[in-house]
Amino acid sequence: MKYAKLVPELVCSDFERSLRFYTEVLGFDIVYARPEERFAYLDREGAQIMLEQPTDRAFVNGELAQPFGRGVNFQIEVTEVDVLYERVIASGAPIFLPIEEKWYRREGAEVGNQQFIVVDPDGYLLRFAQDLGERPV
Repeated sequence: MKYAKLVPELVCSDFERSLRFYTEVLGFDIVYARPEERFAYLDREGAQIMLEQPTDRAFVNGELAQPFGRGVNFQIEVTEVDVLYERVIASGAPIFLPIEEKWYRREGAEVGNQQFIVVDPDGYLLRFAQDLGERPV
């Protein structure tokens, strides 16, 4: 496995709950974990995220208040986004944006995604998207 050059480390309030959500609902694999430090490094199809519940040593530069992910959403490219969406719906996780087809202008073309946004247990917005290709403007 190749490690990504940018990997967000998401602070969580309940490590076990978040780890179950990311692995059992969202389909991430545990690359490695340090349960004694409430830490895990996860991967799904090359998208990588670290989960951490603060211990004695935490990289937090302000007071943590729910929802933790204010002002950011993470786009994660996947295959079979519709299958993942059905699994997320079945889990009862809160949906921020129902599945949609969306085209975005990029220079002289449009690039398409089939996408949805789910809210993780600590309020982070996770936008799962499947590439639909490109079309002329």
